[in-house]
Amino acid sequence: MRSLTYPQHLTRQAVLLLSVAYLTGCATPADVAPTTRCAPVTGPVYDPAEPVNRGVFAFNQAVDNYALAPVARGYRQLPDFFQQGVHNFSSNFSEPKVFINDVLQGNARRSVNTLGRFAVNTTVGVLGLIDVSDRLGIPRHSADFGQTFGVWGMGNGPIVELPLLGTGNSRDAAGKVLSFLVAPLGDSDAVQTLGTVSLVGGTLDTRASLLPLTDSLQKLPDYYSALRNVVAENRAAFVEQGKEGATTPRENTCGAGAGDDF
Repeated sequence: MRSLTYPQHLTRQAVLLLSVAYLTGCATPADVAPTTRCAPVTGPVYDPAEPVNRGVFAFNQAVDNYALAPVARGYRQLPDFFQQGVHNFSSNFSEPKVFINDVLQGNARRSVNTLGRFAVNTTVGVLGLIDVSDRLGIPRHSADFGQTFGVWGMGNGPIVELPLLGTGNSRDAAGKVLSFLVAPLGDSDAVQTLGTVSLVGGTLDTRASLLPLTDSLQKLPDYYSALRNVVAENRAAFVEQGKEGATTPRENTCGAGAGDDF
């Protein structure tokens, strides 16, 4: 079989991403402990293009309501061991990008933590299906390019509602685009196949984990503003965690694991 060129690989991954969900961004949720309060957002959320964003949001919500959320609800009915395996595998596959961001943030301890987890779980843990590192007392943390930009002082920028990729500020949107361009494991056929499995599995796992939160937010009078504000608080907390550089992950109590995207 002829191997895809790198641009073709990126195109295929982008098409798959747009076909599967609007929640993929950082694909997998962090394993967190419910102890941390929401980080306050400095000033009001800056949403100058709100009318346009609301229009895109309506489209995204329709895709979610009729496609992704029903599949995620079905996924939650699968055996726990299967869901845990999917979560572990997709989390492990994302570790190289976490490592890159740890390095870019200048955090040596986090970098060693991530590299150790990836090495142990990929080998002993059978490509990450089993999270051996947790049992060894090496917890997982999340990191992405949006967080790295924030750690180095880049401001949030205006809210951008991206078709099929969801709500976020422009800094995080730029981080998502950059993440698509970075392939730390190369672009061999095997890596592309594993990447596709991780993308689909991670998307479903993330969406399933967010169902309780989004179900509660949809009961509020203005779902758009409620979700937008929760995302802003969640990402503010995530950037603060990056600045602190702790290797033990935290959760902010606005409802989602730090680093989760919507």
